[in-house]
Amino acid sequence: MLAHNAEYPAAIFGCSEGSKGARRCKLAGMRFDLTDLRLFLAVVDAGSITHGAAKANLSLPATSERLRDMEKSCGIKLLERGRRGTVPTRAGEALVHHARLIFRQMVQMHGELGEYAKEMRTMVRLLANTAAMVEYLPGRLAPWLVSHPQIDVDLRERQSSDIVKAVSGGLAEIGIISDAVEPASLQLRPFAIDRLVVVAARDHAFAGKKELSFVNLLQHEFVGLADGALHDHIEAQAARRGKRLKVRIKVRTLEGACWMVAQGGCLGIMPEPAARRYRRSMPIAWTRLSDDWATRRLSICFRSEEDLLPVARDLVAHLSSAKIRNK
Repeated sequence: MLAHNAEYPAAIFGCSEGSKGARRCKLAGMRFDLTDLRLFLAVVDAGSITHGAAKANLSLPATSERLRDMEKSCGIKLLERGRRGTVPTRAGEALVHHARLIFRQMVQMHGELGEYAKEMRTMVRLLANTAAMVEYLPGRLAPWLVSHPQIDVDLRERQSSDIVKAVSGGLAEIGIISDAVEPASLQLRPFAIDRLVVVAARDHAFAGKKELSFVNLLQHEFVGLADGALHDHIEAQAARRGKRLKVRIKVRTLEGACWMVAQGGCLGIMPEPAARRYRRSMPIAWTRLSDDWATRRLSICFRSEEDLLPVARDLVAHLSSAKIRNK
């Protein structure tokens, strides 16, 4: 059963104010077992009831029934179904926070009991922006995973602002964010310096420029990244200048974007290491953006070392221990 937490408003927990200000919480009927909590986390992590059911090895009807029973038992809507998938309500976020605490405590219990810990896998949830996800994390995470065979990493791409909210709310243990957002009360460790550049065909008029200003590019057409946090960030910069980014096509990878750019039909904006890498095999050129927001310090963020499991603390130490150079 969930206990009331001052971090969440009383309305989330079905509480009301009495005539003398006393709170009366209606939680007596709330009964969630570990299967319910595990299923709920699977649905939230997958962003889909169908995919969450498959991840939890339950049929879709059984999953839907369990979720309905959970909402009925507490009298609170926990999930919102929309065009972009299934996402938790504020009450659902509170449940996610407490469910993760419960499973973390279970892992700690197994660790203290010793022999049981050998049979139990642990997962660390890590959120990262596009640059960290594509350019820096693969090379840093691979050796750590090899040396920690019992640990899985649930790595997901998000915008920095969403990462701050998720880590602050306990929806992920660790995040990697840019200095373009306020970290709230999160603790930070340095991770990398990321520079965004403009990519154009090798014979484009911009190819010989030393620097370019973003506002001077907005009359041109772009190739974007489908469902990418980096693309959302660039569109937000255009909106702040009262403009819309002219996107001709969206592709899923930076390599695909470079192929499109190489044909001369549009421009691209991406991390400098990617532009350097693909320039070796494609007829493209890159130029740095002169805007301050295009040079970003990436940092590892987390709530506090005390909140992290030992394996998550070890991962933070690993990611921040060595200087990560641009390729």
